[in-house]
Amino acid sequence: MTDCRAETFIINRIPHRPPFLWLDRVLEASSESLVAEKDIPVDLELFQGHYPGYPLMPGVLLCEAVFQAGAVLLAGQLEEGDGRGRPVLTRIVGAKFKREVRPGDTIRIQVRLTERIGPAWFMKGSVRVRDLLAVQVEFACTITEGQRS
Repeated sequence: MTDCRAETFIINRIPHRPPFLWLDRVLEASSESLVAEKDIPVDLELFQGHYPGYPLMPGVLLCEAVFQAGAVLLAGQLEEGDGRGRPVLTRIVGAKFKREVRPGDTIRIQVRLTERIGPAWFMKGSVRVRDLLAVQVEFACTITEGQRS
């Protein structure tokens, strides 16, 4: 069985790479859901400008972590099929930001497949920090043609 905690588990499933990889490890994975974590570095360069003196993790990047977790989940679905294609974000619905994420925090990202209609995959996801809800978002992806790399 593949160790889904290993970084290679993520790298082998999605095209994202540092510095734009917002998942460190996958804790749980099934055909319908996935739980991952990301340690937010204290010295992340973007904190110099967002916001100086009171650094906050941008909400759009927290959503990106959810979308990447969704892509890892869909990669598992694709492996069960013909293994072709790459998930691409097509819709964001109702993102809600509830709590700040700060340098040094560890976030837990959860994503769940809610429906599949033809080529569209609909998901709900959330980010928690210190066991409290920070972000929730619904989104959809489609699969592009071609091999994943």
